[in-house]
Amino acid sequence: MDHSQTQGMDHSQMEGMDHGSMQMQGGSAPADARDPHAYSDGITLEEGPYALPGPRQLRLADEHAFYGVLVDRLERVDNGEGHALTYDTRAWFGYDYDKAVLKAEGDIEQGRLAEASTELLWSHALTTFWNSELGVRYDTGHGPDQSWLALGVAGLAPYWFELDATAYLGDDGQTALAVEGEYELLLTQRLVLQPRAELTAYGKDDAERGQGRGLFELVAGARLRYEISRQFAPYVGWEWATALGNSADQVREEGEATQQTRWVAGVRFWF
Repeated sequence: MDHSQTQGMDHSQMEGMDHGSMQMQGGSAPADARDPHAYSDGITLEEGPYALPGPRQLRLADEHAFYGVLVDRLERVDNGEGHALTYDTRAWFGYDYDKAVLKAEGDIEQGRLAEASTELLWSHALTTFWNSELGVRYDTGHGPDQSWLALGVAGLAPYWFELDATAYLGDDGQTALAVEGEYELLLTQRLVLQPRAELTAYGKDDAERGQGRGLFELVAGARLRYEISRQFAPYVGWEWATALGNSADQVREEGEATQQTRWVAGVRFWF
């Protein structure tokens, strides 16, 4: 807009102007416009007075490889009839967009590994808060060992809910689905309440492995931890588990309870 047109006008006169007569910025740049790439004065990462010899020194964050290990649950579980040691860990190595992820969880009873599940996945960033996961899983423990192909998504849902949903294709055409969700409620800067729920389902009956078609098991509970540091926190908690559908029928036939209440105590740490 030519500002000389508005000199001497009061505010009401300016409001009454025909905005169609204003010359708005747009179209091609003027011939004397400065090159937007010229602000560096010809200095680049490889040339100029500040360039360092040898390979490029400056690298952006998404060009670096990162790694980490999180032991989310390492706890003693007491269900009133006995106790066990449970672990749930994950480790990762890679870049912002692509990384290798190792997940491992299981139960140790009477000094022996009673049940275990291990996954090796390739994680790829889909959006800012969500990753896709593709890989394999291997289960040992109840019945014959079992291998799976895994495909899922994991990320942070609105209102800060952490969700993990994975579909599996296993031996003899067996299929499975596991959905896990949790939330961290900060009671203070160090005291954190973490509700958690996990639901599993199978595509067909497998009595040898104790898998019933349809919904299999629901586990829900909460853990209260105190973060001595951000990387180390002891906790106590309570958990309720129930068998569902055909799996509940199999449990009843074996003369066992379909529901369990568990008290847990453990530590959470990462590095």
